[in-house]
Amino acid sequence: MNHPVTPSRAHTTALVLFSGGQDSTTCLALALSKYDRVETVAFDYGQRHRIELDARLHVLRELKNRFAPWAAKLGPDHLLDLAVLGQVSDCALTRDVAFTMESSGLPNTFVPGRNLLFLTLAAALAYRRDLQVLVTGVCETDFSGYPDCRDDTMKAMQLALSLGMDKRFLIETPLMWIDKADTWRLARALGEQSGVPNGGSALVELIVEHTHTCYLGERSQRHAWGYGCGNCPACQLRAGGYQRFVQAGG
Repeated sequence: MNHPVTPSRAHTTALVLFSGGQDSTTCLALALSKYDRVETVAFDYGQRHRIELDARLHVLRELKNRFAPWAAKLGPDHLLDLAVLGQVSDCALTRDVAFTMESSGLPNTFVPGRNLLFLTLAAALAYRRDLQVLVTGVCETDFSGYPDCRDDTMKAMQLALSLGMDKRFLIETPLMWIDKADTWRLARALGEQSGVPNGGSALVELIVEHTHTCYLGERSQRHAWGYGCGNCPACQLRAGGYQRFVQAGG
């Protein structure tokens, strides 16, 4: 699997941007498999699907309970209030409107500046906590065309944050070049390498049962791939990836 940057042993600590969804949970598992100390951060910006802020706590609890080798590495969790982002964003993730494509060619789920702000605040927190790597689940393969998810954006942010804070940050994007089916496969492989018996199936089951991805915050409908409305763009990506994962023998 091709990653843009391969951390050296000079990098031993990480801060994972952790929303509690499939992607960020997979990124957290990867960070726990690689780094000696890992912390997590999330942002409350008035998102419609803010139920993810509750789901992420369940994911953290289950990871600690089921994966003892990782639990010893997992440090504090941080939640930052970013209400100002919701105040300046008029989109389908912060307002009760239907999902559509805009004249710009971007879906109205795009929150302008979201990942740029997330990374800036995460870097400020990492600076204070002496954490060297920022791990984020942005992806340029299965994505909705968000410009702040692109590899070029991540490279530019890494340079700007490192220069602006005079600290050599590494932004790691484990999912950048893989699709959702591969994300499921990566989770299974990480679980298998965790040292926990049946860890591969255990991590996949944890992601299905406890993570949240649905843009509408729907958790009353249970599907083979997890909870969600089944119709929003996030659910469709997750469901399609899971189907391909299973069909390939996952």
